Amino acid sequence: MATATKASTSVLSNRETVAEGTMAFHFDRPEGFEFTAGQYMMVTLINPPQTDAEGSTRTFTIASPPADRPLMIATRMRDTAFKRVLGTIALPAEVKLKGPYGSFTLHKDRARPAVFLAGGIGITPFFSIIAEATHERLAHELYLFYSNRRPEDTVFLSRLLELAAQNPNFHFIPTMNGMEKSKMTWTGERGPINPEMLARHLPSFEGPIYYMAGPRGMVTSMREMVTARGTKEDDIRTEEFSGY
Repeated sequence: MATATKASTSVLSNRETVAEGTMAFHFDRPEGFEFTAGQYMMVTLINPPQTDAEGSTRTFTIASPPADRPLMIATRMRDTAFKRVLGTIALPAEVKLKGPYGSFTLHKDRARPAVFLAGGIGITPFFSIIAEATHERLAHELYLFYSNRRPEDTVFLSRLLELAAQNPNFHFIPTMNGMEKSKMTWTGERGPINPEMLARHLPSFEGPIYYMAGPRGMVTSMREMVTARGTKEDDIRTEEFSGY
């Protein structure tokens, strides 16, 4: 796939709240911008009214599938100059996009299941991959274990439930760690992702390719968990998400 090497002008056309403290942003797709589900891009604000030492460019996973024309990202709304501008600037707003980049994409061997282990905003590459796999009717068996504090914090929860209903090869296992602070009811899994939880839902620990995305500590613990069960390093893909 050809990768754009120059920044392209785009327009931030819409934004929406997708969980408590998390927003999604929709950009017009520049002509010729093609990507593979799971890749990321760089977003640059043009002449923002405020900035900080980190500058006016940030990197975001493309959360939308390639089949969608708009490019969507989703991010926790930390109190930084970049995100304050992104969340309040008058729409439509011109921006620069550069990419795509990255190889955190679905493996080609359809006989091997994919096991996605996600925490918080680490869902974004997996949402793109699962939506695209559903659209393309891929034969891969997909298992998503998704850890959050509460349903209120769970990005794309309703849409993931819809995808699970549409795609018989997609198995969605959300788990909550802080239901004592939730106003909602929850009948699914609770507690951190652990070997016992995986054993309840996976046919076998051996065979899948494991993908992990989320905070650094979560990714490290997930890697240690699956390698302790005999998974080879070559069968593990990771991507760390830090706040900014």
